[in-house]
Amino acid sequence: MRLLSRLPFVRRRPGEVSRDESKARTLAHFRQFVSTRQGVEAYLEPPTRNDPVTVVLIAETGEWTRRRVPDARTGRALAKELGVPVYDVMVTGYPPRMRRWNSRNKHR
Repeated sequence: MRLLSRLPFVRRRPGEVSRDESKARTLAHFRQFVSTRQGVEAYLEPPTRNDPVTVVLIAETGEWTRRRVPDARTGRALAKELGVPVYDVMVTGYPPRMRRWNSRNKHR
């Protein structure tokens, strides 16, 4: 079934987006985040049972956003395209400002 869903004549389920559209949406979201905040850094998260690799962008204030990416190489290329430094969360951990932001905003 997955192979057939890649063919142009096969219709997608309502609400399902193509890989290219998903990539464009992620890039647009990240660009908007980076352009409206200061001191943004990217953190690569390893894959889990339920999700592939994810990229978390964290601003200077600790505000953050997360999106899925196909693999770590793509995540690093995305960070380079956005012009932000990239770190491996398994090596560096999350910055304390993210935890502080989460604590201040958990009731929203």
